[in-house]
Amino acid sequence: MTSPRGRPRQFDRDVALGIAVEVFWARGYEATSINDLATAIGIGVPSLYAAFGSKRALFEEVVAEYTRRHAASLQTAIDQEPTLTGAVRRLLLEAAAASTRPGLPRGDLIVSAAVNTTAPEVEQLLRKLRVDGTATLEALIARAVAAGELPAGTDAHGLAHYVSATLQGIAQQARDGADRATLEKVAALAMRAWPAGTGD
Repeated sequence: MTSPRGRPRQFDRDVALGIAVEVFWARGYEATSINDLATAIGIGVPSLYAAFGSKRALFEEVVAEYTRRHAASLQTAIDQEPTLTGAVRRLLLEAAAASTRPGLPRGDLIVSAAVNTTAPEVEQLLRKLRVDGTATLEALIARAVAAGELPAGTDAHGLAHYVSATLQGIAQQARDGADRATLEKVAALAMRAWPAGTGD
């Protein structure tokens, strides 16, 4: 039994955060209530407030955790693939797989949570994450051009936005019911627009 005076003795904050990730991922920020979160985690509302402070504070932790996973996935692709071309191809294919993984919500939490969000602070947080992600891609592309991996004259800005738009599109298509095979075809078609470089 949980106590309304604080966290249960066996409360595991990391496990609770993982559950909250899935709840917000499935429902978005606006449609998720404190009661929904408390019920899913299996604690009382007062205990949830004691552990995380507020719905928005918990959501910010959820977004940070989810973003860390995505950043780790991108870094792993960059570290393990010999070219940025290979890393981006892998990133798109992994997005197709992650967006349709059995047992998890479909799509992408950052994209899904942004839909119908009216809270200005939340909208700003999600927009910043998307913009920062695109900026990271642009910097990687510019570096690859400078290193001679991609052709001189490659539009790093436009190409980064193209990849970001494809990733967001994959997430939304998954929410609309597209299966992994279909989204992998989208990824393959998207890579046709990627400039040919050395080692491809």
